Amino acid sequence: MRRFILTLGLIWAAAWAQAQEVLAPNPAIESTIQSQFEAFLADDVATAWQYASPNIQRLFQTPENFGRMVREGYPMVWRPGRIDYLDLQTLGGLVVQRVQVTDCQGRVHVLGYQMIETEAGWQINGVQFLRAPEVGA
Repeated sequence: MRRFILTLGLIWAAAWAQAQEVLAPNPAIESTIQSQFEAFLADDVATAWQYASPNIQRLFQTPENFGRMVREGYPMVWRPGRIDYLDLQTLGGLVVQRVQVTDCQGRVHVLGYQMIETEAGWQINGVQFLRAPEVGA
């Protein structure tokens, strides 16, 4: 699993290095992400699992494994304080929705949600921590 995550990170790094194109907001993508946030807030991992792509589902194998990973690795996704949708971009062929999440302690996190369109609609194919915008003094 570590090898897969490392490979995914390298793919994302290569995509970020390539030209970016900002797209118009996509309500279907935002709805998918929002629905997964709402499922996590309701402790409904089975529903949150439905918004994960087949690749993510193969990687974690069960909703329980997936839920554990989110609780431990992405606590701001498990229990967000505030969610703001930033821009939607294509990065080296990847579709990435940037989301700013303020956690319950007031810390700001910027996440890149890689999205793929499947027969089931838009699904989340990975989430990466991005650099949060710097606040001027």
